[in-house]
Order: sequence, then C-alpha cells, then structure tokens
Amino acid sequence: MGQLMDDIIKTAESFVNNFSDRGVFDFSFDSLSEVDNLLDEMSDYVIDEDTIYNIVTMVGSYVFEVTRTNYDGKYYWIPEEEQPVLVIGEPDYAVSIKAWEKVKGRLENGIEDNIPFYIEGLKEAIEKGKVQKGYEALII
Repeated sequence: MGQLMDDIIKTAESFVNNFSDRGVFDFSFDSLSEVDNLLDEMSDYVIDEDTIYNIVTMVGSYVFEVTRTNYDGKYYWIPEEEQPVLVIGEPDYAVSIKAWEKVKGRLENGIEDNIPFYIEGLKEAIEKGKVQKGYEALII
C-alpha cells in the first residue's frame, strides 16, 4: 500500500474510534446515513477553519474507505486542490469521487449535499462503467 492509502485508512479508523458512540460505523454503505446525520448535527455549529478541515479529512476518509472497501479503487493526490481522489474501475473505466470536497459541501450547504445520495450516483456510474469500456466520470 502507498502512503496516501495508509493515511486515509488510519484517518478512517480514527473516525470510527472517535465516533463509535454515535452510530455503527462498519464501513458499509448503510452506515453513511449515520455519517450524514452526524454531519447534519455538526453543521448547526459555528466551526473554525481548522475544525472544518479536521472534520472533512476524518469523515471524508471514512466515506472514501466505505467506497474502496466495497468497490476497490486507487487513491491519487491532487496537489493543486490539496485533496485525494478515489478512482474505481481502472483500466477498464474510471469513476472518481472527491469525498473530502463532498463532506465539506455537506457541512456548508446542508441536505443538498447528502452523502448517501452522492454514493448512489457513484454506484450508478460504476454500473455504467462496467458495461461501457472506457467510460469516465467524476461524481460531484
């Protein structure tokens, strides 16, 4: 495993350990509803930039790892955006997500950036990629 993957896995496990009293975070897609509820609660508070970054990286890493655990994939670092992306399906197709960006959007925009809905869009794109060789999509 690469350093980026190791860091994301450790951060996701840290999320599970720190929030185990708030839900069952078992790296299943069903657990993302509890993640979304937790983010909804957190968004009600005025949070400074450092806290937002910590929440985004911790919760985002959990969302990444739920996805990678269920679909495999590879992490890449985007230097100009200072965030990772998970790419699923290479080399036959490439469906990508930026979970940190989505978690930040959920904190700032509310329910319109619902995490389970986001992952449903990912699942649909993966199914399309499986039948359409060369398909590429970034789920936003």
